[in-house]
Amino acid sequence: MNKQYLSGFTILIALLIIVPGIAEAVSETDYTETDYTISVGYQNITPCVASETLEQKCVFILDVRTPAEHKHGHIGGAKLIPLKNVPAYDPVNLSDSQLLPNRMDELPKNKDIKVFVYCKAGNRGAAASQLIADAGYKNVYNIQGGIDSWVSGGCPIVFDPAEWTASYPSNL
Repeated sequence: MNKQYLSGFTILIALLIIVPGIAEAVSETDYTETDYTISVGYQNITPCVASETLEQKCVFILDVRTPAEHKHGHIGGAKLIPLKNVPAYDPVNLSDSQLLPNRMDELPKNKDIKVFVYCKAGNRGAAASQLIADAGYKNVYNIQGGIDSWVSGGCPIVFDPAEWTASYPSNL
């Protein structure tokens, strides 16, 4: 009798461990990605949706790349405030006072305005978006995939043709 009780108890424990894992796996596979993905304090937005929204002229757009990256090409109307130094993209080492954590006062005073943030591929943009959301901004959006996805999606940029050709010859 003790063996039956023990095996029933073992089955019950196994079910308690396995069933939540199955439920979580089902919820993850049933998830379908939308144009917006909720994160902590900010949202990711696709380049397509961002481009359409920019036409409304009610958005502050922030480029958090390096000055050299910005010079190669940027989204029209974007304000450049680098998040950090990235020697691989720009050999110039900016002082801490020139980087976003120390230039937050250059963001709009209205913390309800939409703020679109982008970098090259999305990682710096996500970090900057979190920093801005932590500062109390309520409508912060990181452009997924950064300017690389923006350009791949056919969205417009401002660029110097000579700089662009030197940096991105495969995108011509």
